[in-house]
Amino acid sequence: MEFGKQVNLIRKEKDLSLQELSALSNVSTSMLSQIERGEKNPTISVACQIAEALNTTLSALLDQQEKRETIVIRKENRPVYHDENSGFQRHLLSPSFPSRGIEFVKNVMPPLSESGIFPAHQSGVKEYIYVEKGTLKVELGKGLYNEELYEGDSFFFEANTEHRFINVLNEECHYFLVIDSSQSKK
Repeated sequence: MEFGKQVNLIRKEKDLSLQELSALSNVSTSMLSQIERGEKNPTISVACQIAEALNTTLSALLDQQEKRETIVIRKENRPVYHDENSGFQRHLLSPSFPSRGIEFVKNVMPPLSESGIFPAHQSGVKEYIYVEKGTLKVELGKGLYNEELYEGDSFFFEANTEHRFINVLNEECHYFLVIDSSQSKK
């Protein structure tokens, strides 16, 4: 299912008007309307704002496949979110089970680029990072905490703060991300 259609479906399931979702997500009603109609593809940051406002995950908005106990996701069939503005790619490596609260993602960042600012998750959400290739700068809380991670490094943080990721080198950066929202306080 397309991202916009899924946003529309979940918004209606939660009995939210476009105006209410706009207030919760800080995304204009006209932009939300265009996204739901498939006329606009939001940036990764805006897509995350919408997911947080709907109390779901970006992966859940991207992937609504049939749920069963064993699932194979072939490389050519995995959901990939491509931010046309920055070139940032988000590859969902796990099935999306919002009720189970774990997402396994591979992110690919173009040289000298950034993810944009991700909104704070709900209290209890944790993120784990592993840098496969390149160097990744992690910025938490509007620059209050910065850490550079190098190939092979891992990092953990409580994700209830704004955060962004920056590729500081003139080569692609590949990193794996696990988002654990199983203990989030909804």
